[in-house]
Amino acid sequence: MAPEYDVGSLESVARQIRALIIDTAHAAGAGHTGGSLSEVEILTALYFSFLKVDPSRPDWEERDRFILSKGHASLGYYVTLALRGYFPLDSLKTFDREDSALQAHPDMHKCKGVDYSTGSLGQGLSIGLGMALGRLKKNLQFMTVVLLGDGECQEGQVWEAAMFAGSKRIPKLIAIVDYNKVQLSNTIDANLSLEPFSIKWEAFGWNVLSVNGHNIADLLSALSRARAMAERGPVVIIANTIKGKGVSFMEGNYEWHGKAPNDQEYIAAKKELSDR
Repeated sequence: MAPEYDVGSLESVARQIRALIIDTAHAAGAGHTGGSLSEVEILTALYFSFLKVDPSRPDWEERDRFILSKGHASLGYYVTLALRGYFPLDSLKTFDREDSALQAHPDMHKCKGVDYSTGSLGQGLSIGLGMALGRLKKNLQFMTVVLLGDGECQEGQVWEAAMFAGSKRIPKLIAIVDYNKVQLSNTIDANLSLEPFSIKWEAFGWNVLSVNGHNIADLLSALSRARAMAERGPVVIIANTIKGKGVSFMEGNYEWHGKAPNDQEYIAAKKELSDR
């Protein structure tokens, strides 16, 4: 079950996650730093307050399911799972090694706490929809939460899953979009704009909430509302975030989509984070 944390304590956890992302990326010389930093508060709110999970029983049938559809942002995911108790923090030192459980993209067969292997963008919502349908057939009560990247929402499979879930009013399914508005080679708007984003989800039959994705209190409020609304059909939370959040030279910069800090950048990033 989720531990009891107040907002201040959750903000402290988020700061710790952000610092460990930088540590892990620098040590490995690899990782998608920008998108991992933008998802920090979302993962904090989910794993330390919202999700019904038990790290001592990662295969518990009634656990809430979580899918990191933007699987390249595994750095933030692994740090969160480690802090939540799924595996030792020391395991982060093995990130992206050939023999590690912490591969560049999450592998459900290697890493405790990972509900599905992801990395091929655009597929996560379909997988989550399948889990939500399977829950109904088994008469289980868990919630399924899928964290999407905004760039992958340019893919047609996302909208096929959204259309089905909205049309059939699939309950206990929550999508969260990490809407940091920057992708691999440019901004979202420069490549293929998603706007009017909320209206599109509404047109597909989803209940839509919009939130500051770096405000823990706002996220908790939105998740609480989403839990209630999801009893009647699918809900999407559009979390407005900043790519590279917390490190000024990474913020909003697409060059940090899939880049790890060198020694000089690491020192500068850690200083900024420690000053906050």
